[in-house]
Amino acid sequence: MKVKREKLMNFTADVMKKMGCDDEKARVVAEVLVEADMRGISSHGVARLKRYVNHIKERIIDPNGEPEIIFETPVTLAIDGNNGVGQHIAKFSMEKVIEKAKKYGIGMATVRNSNHYGIAGYYAEMAVKMGLVGISLTNTAPLVVHTFSREALLGTNPIAFAFPTSEKYPILIDMATSVAPRGKLEVYSRLNKKIPKGWAVDETGHTTTDPEKVLSNLKQRKGGGLLPLGGEGEEFSGHKGYGLVLLVELLTSGLSLGSFSYDTYKGKGKITHFFAALDPAIFGNPEKIKEHAMELINSLRSAKKADGKERIYVHGEKEYEKREKSLECGVEIDEPTYYELRKIAENLDIPW
Repeated sequence: MKVKREKLMNFTADVMKKMGCDDEKARVVAEVLVEADMRGISSHGVARLKRYVNHIKERIIDPNGEPEIIFETPVTLAIDGNNGVGQHIAKFSMEKVIEKAKKYGIGMATVRNSNHYGIAGYYAEMAVKMGLVGISLTNTAPLVVHTFSREALLGTNPIAFAFPTSEKYPILIDMATSVAPRGKLEVYSRLNKKIPKGWAVDETGHTTTDPEKVLSNLKQRKGGGLLPLGGEGEEFSGHKGYGLVLLVELLTSGLSLGSFSYDTYKGKGKITHFFAALDPAIFGNPEKIKEHAMELINSLRSAKKADGKERIYVHGEKEYEKREKSLECGVEIDEPTYYELRKIAENLDIPW
């Protein structure tokens, strides 16, 4: 089903305002969620709205919570989100990081006591729009079973990295450090589809294709969960994916003195983030750096294609092209999500 962007934006903002958010918080939540759907990242789009509504009702998210700077140097910040709205905290933090990068060439922030902030790439993209290199990381609920374990202690811990180019769009890498994010399991579950082998394991630590079973086990913390990049064991380098998950965990919860993934969502969200921005000018002429990067990008695109493949992409291209189609033709959302939004509208007495 396709819905106009403005309709989705206004509805999402109205829901968040109904739940106690001010206009600014409601608008940034709407923008981040709808941007995800516009780019084809339905796992992090308006389907998440039900979760936010429930978390505010359960007092996991405080709609009035405001981020507080608790430690600062000329180039770094430590921020306490005070259990507020994740998108608001993340936007505040990256804005502060950008200010420092513009003044000193580099800025970094670590954040504790936040909540789910949507697509990580949104915040890395904030920096690249200002001509900077942007980095955005977050830990999550405990969803990932590390190598040789059958217990989910770590998060899907995404990494987003944005690099400016001389083209219309930057390079934007936005990926979970697990084989798939939880949102993908939820999509498969909504559509009654089996997940591919190698995405997740059950409570015994063995591969399963049942997304509902994995989600249920994770919710009840019965064992099993998603696998790190590379999958099960060491044969396809699952231990390297485990290393990437751990890297994000240390930069987010480690530096912030915040909650590790296995201690999140125990009464409060307690999610942690890390943001960074670099000004290419501290390394030389920014325009020459862009030109040099384009040499690499064009070489990758023009490489000999595998049999049966028509095009080679660089990161972000598919999503930006999908966004342009969404602006022109409407935002595509699946049928279960569409009816869930209508149910939210009915329950909160908000026009759909």
